[in-house]
Amino acid sequence: MELLMDPTAWIGLATLVVLEIVLGIDNLIFIAILVEKLPPHQRDRARVIGLGLALLMRLGLLSVISWIVTLTTPLFSLFGHGFSGRSLILLVGGLFLLFKATTELHERLEGVSHKGSASGGYASFGVVVTQIVVLDAVFSLDAVITAVGMVDKLPVMMAAVIISIGVMLIASKPLTRFVNAHPTVVVLCLSFLLMIGLSLFAEGLGFHLPKGYLYAAIGFSIMIEALNQIARRNVVRKQARFPMRERTSKAVLRLLGGRQSEEEHIGELPDVPEDIMPAAFAPEERSMVSGVLTLAERNVRSIMTHRSDISWVNLDEDPEKIREKLLEVPHGYFPVCRGTIDNVIGVARVKDLLGDLIREGKINEKNSLRTPIYVPESITAINLIETLRRASGQIVLVSDEFGELMGVVSPIDILEAIAGEFPDEDETMEIQATGPGQWTVAGCADLHQLEIALQTEGLVSAEGDYASLGGYMISRFGRLPKEGETLIHEQLELRVASIEEQRIDTVHIRKLDPPNSIET
Repeated sequence: MELLMDPTAWIGLATLVVLEIVLGIDNLIFIAILVEKLPPHQRDRARVIGLGLALLMRLGLLSVISWIVTLTTPLFSLFGHGFSGRSLILLVGGLFLLFKATTELHERLEGVSHKGSASGGYASFGVVVTQIVVLDAVFSLDAVITAVGMVDKLPVMMAAVIISIGVMLIASKPLTRFVNAHPTVVVLCLSFLLMIGLSLFAEGLGFHLPKGYLYAAIGFSIMIEALNQIARRNVVRKQARFPMRERTSKAVLRLLGGRQSEEEHIGELPDVPEDIMPAAFAPEERSMVSGVLTLAERNVRSIMTHRSDISWVNLDEDPEKIREKLLEVPHGYFPVCRGTIDNVIGVARVKDLLGDLIREGKINEKNSLRTPIYVPESITAINLIETLRRASGQIVLVSDEFGELMGVVSPIDILEAIAGEFPDEDETMEIQATGPGQWTVAGCADLHQLEIALQTEGLVSAEGDYASLGGYMISRFGRLPKEGETLIHEQLELRVASIEEQRIDTVHIRKLDPPNSIET
């Protein structure tokens, strides 16, 4: 009762509990690292056993504290320095901490994983518990010496040790999860153990290192790591604003060696040297993967044939003129209209139309025409695939919200979106290289394919306002430009080469020299 009524005993107890918890953090961290080597179902048991042994060991050491204090008597001398039992314990403990922390750091930095199958990938339970016992002995000595220096009442010392171990037992699992979820924290904690091991080793040799310096270094490092964790969390939060599909696509393209801006960097992915990836993935492979991953983002307008380029059959025309058109244009399907392209009657195969003209001298609308399939211009390329699959190979018509025909799309357009252009006999490549760093590009060229060909970014409209190079340039100029006018995109100069029917027909593109290049 006298002890319970003594205010100094309570103050000493509170102070000692805080100190014991602080001194036990490094012990708890190392136990968390060690139990991670065990199978999941054994980790909690090893953690409880480890902290329980720490409690028993500290209470046992406190019980024989009078003997530990007397270990300062030199047992032998070496190079003029006397070594006592206490100094030998500190030397051995310090060396053990230095060895174990260095080994763990080496495994972490070399990427050695402790996880594996239950058949042999995990450490033995007995080996881990033995290591925990040795650790408890080392850390308990430090905690007991601190207790002796703070309080002179044995019950208060024991109460402080029991309370601190209880707190650590409750906090051990959350702390273990946090440490294992943040690899940099593990490396930082192992560095702390190196410092503590060096401090114990130095004290064993008679060189006293003030604890204040040690705790100040640890505190400063923890503050820097806290700022680092906040920065990483902000990066993750920023990346989370992007859809999962978009983040996955950018991650795969980055691993394939594609360009990526700093804003698109994903911290979870490892940096891959640029001189390795081109050897593993050819440009054609990267282009095809990019085409597949961007199908969900691409509007049908970016892959369809625009209405101004559609070859169609007018039922009001002379049958002979229709036959000549069918023979001249190498398409398998045609929209069949009456009078104007907006008055679509149906869709027909060329061989059916030619058969009607040969047999009957006119087109048989009842037998040869198929019901046209319409899709809205807002549909994405990947959703269009299912419609094309149901169309059994025929073309699909694209209309706007007012029902006006905007273009046609076929299965070959999906293939071109993935693998690049497959021009017909009457067509030329939309993107043609005319020399080193020079291209001639059609105004109707798809911006996705153009970005891949030119190894650039930022051409595609995020709002979907335009889908072609001509649309991009008109948007940048704010009007229909004149022939010869130019604009700069990154290190590329885009010059309008020709205008036809109020649209940009061709554009000449050349790569500019870097701003810091030196002319010779």
